[in-house]
Amino acid sequence: MNWRKLARWFLYPHPAVSGTLLPLALIMMLCSAGSLGSEHPLTITSYALSFYGLVLVCLRIPDMLRAVQRFRQENRYYLRYRSDVQLRINLSLYGACGFNGVYAVFQLCLGLWHHSAWFYAMAGYYLLLALMRLTLVRHTRSHTPGEDTALEWRKYRFCGMLLMVMNLALTIFTLYFVYRIRTFLHHEITTIAMAAYTFAALTLAIVNAVRYKRYGSPAYSAAKAISLASALVSLLTLENAMFTAFGQENSELFRQIMLGATGMAVILGVQGIALYMIINACRKLRSYKT
Repeated sequence: MNWRKLARWFLYPHPAVSGTLLPLALIMMLCSAGSLGSEHPLTITSYALSFYGLVLVCLRIPDMLRAVQRFRQENRYYLRYRSDVQLRINLSLYGACGFNGVYAVFQLCLGLWHHSAWFYAMAGYYLLLALMRLTLVRHTRSHTPGEDTALEWRKYRFCGMLLMVMNLALTIFTLYFVYRIRTFLHHEITTIAMAAYTFAALTLAIVNAVRYKRYGSPAYSAAKAISLASALVSLLTLENAMFTAFGQENSELFRQIMLGATGMAVILGVQGIALYMIINACRKLRSYKT
């Protein structure tokens, strides 16, 4: 028997096998551990398959990196994406609108499930953020950066004003939510999904706020400020979900203090973003009139 050939076949199977084995093994592990227990033979088998799938993926990392490098150097669509700033920002806005829309539907479903005005308010909040982004993308789709800077600053100021009004409503709902001490039982998978969305959105918002500042476009800056405000608000909902899923031993007073402190920090952060946008836009627009 050719042991070298057998070992290579075992460690480097077809890429389709490497790409599908790990997700399937993870799904199998979650299902079996939840229904059969961690010591069941099927669960132990799923652990072994998950480990084997992870090894296959790790061994394929150099090949994946080379494929990504070739894609970045040769793919004409990616080359156009990298060279066209307007295309990048439009795709980013469309993607953010889509994510906000999906998250708004998710919050609406939670509201229908829990019969809670808080989740209805969150659904409306994220829907308004999506509409604000659509307003910006209508401008960036037909105008290049800096083509009509005065109009961009007016849209920038309008977004700041709308954020301030939305933040006032958010303040009222946050006070009601914290001091009424109403809890909602979230599944752990739902909580993990909310955490993944929140931290990914917050990281991308901070990175893009710095990255797109160099283009000097108020419309682009407004889009990234909205992303940052959206990510900050997500922190409050995530904290409540994590307390419910993982913090049953905490007292109601501790929960109230932590949610109140986080809510105050989020509200002040969003208010600061809105005030900065309004003041900065007004100052810039006055310079155009003089």
